[in-house]
Amino acid sequence: MRQEDADTVGKAFAAGSESVAASERPWSERRAIVEGRRRLFDRKHLGRTIGGVLSVGIFVLSLFVLARVFAGLDVGALRAAIAATSAEQIAAACLLTCVSYLALTGYDALALRQIGAHVPYRITALGSFTSYAISFTLGFPLITAGAVRYWIYSRAGLSAGKVASLTVVAGVTFWLGMAFVAGVSMVARAESLSWIDNLPWQLNAVIGASVLIAIAAYVGWVAVAPRRVRVQGFRLRLPGPLVTLGQMTLGVVDLCAAAGVLFVLLPAQTAIDFPSFAATYVLGCILGIASHAPGGIGVFEATMLKFVPAPSTASLFASLLLFRIIYYLAPFVFALALLGANEGLRRWTALRKAIEAGQRSDDD
Repeated sequence: MRQEDADTVGKAFAAGSESVAASERPWSERRAIVEGRRRLFDRKHLGRTIGGVLSVGIFVLSLFVLARVFAGLDVGALRAAIAATSAEQIAAACLLTCVSYLALTGYDALALRQIGAHVPYRITALGSFTSYAISFTLGFPLITAGAVRYWIYSRAGLSAGKVASLTVVAGVTFWLGMAFVAGVSMVARAESLSWIDNLPWQLNAVIGASVLIAIAAYVGWVAVAPRRVRVQGFRLRLPGPLVTLGQMTLGVVDLCAAAGVLFVLLPAQTAIDFPSFAATYVLGCILGIASHAPGGIGVFEATMLKFVPAPSTASLFASLLLFRIIYYLAPFVFALALLGANEGLRRWTALRKAIEAGQRSDDD
């Protein structure tokens, strides 16, 4: 009993000492501890933590799937599948790539109209194409695409706030198109998709219908009254119903053309129709974006290899490899060349004007 009493007294003394030590801490230190605990359970901080964990989880799972694919991949069969791709398939893929990037220039054109900025289309096309081509390959679009857009549009008189608003409106266009394609595909091909995602066709139809209802609700919401949102400290007026429908149309054209690039590169024996493939393509894009991998690389391929019923793994992987080259790598290289040529032309023009001004001053 004496030993227990002594232990109790010792614990009480230790607790008292800790409370005294805590009270003797500087006010700034105690405030920092409280703020740290509060931040740990803050919804925003918790959401970012969960999002980061999910992104890492998606990427790791995709690496596992790809590792299993590579383990059983026949390099000879891969080469044969690439060689079997016809010139007509390559030409169709290149044409659809041009259609997709042309639609992407419409993203920026609509966004510029929404924020009340007047920029010539040649500058809009340059800013849109180069920003998307670079961000699609390098990833982190808010940083890469935002930097390229600011570099180009700032010369046309746009402020950093205007460029940020433009980027947000263009992002809304992308997600509206993606959601509409996914919703229509899941309703129209609910039964076919059930063989791919192993979900009951009724559930696929319900998910697709829910997405379409959500889009209709958003259009109705912005139609009732002007809506404003705050994004990263900037207040942004959301597009009205007519511009929103235009955004959706552009998004559908872009997404269908991009999905068509890979679809025309698939082997002829692939047992999947385009609406079902478009829904699978959207799923791969969403997972790629969620993983934060540059261009969704690895995650997108793993999704396609998992859900597209191709004749062989080698033939599907060959199509994915050609898709990466045609839709991502070639526009990326062309965008870098365009930026370099544009900067060279700008500096040459400035130098020529300086020389002409100097000659006029000498003549005077």
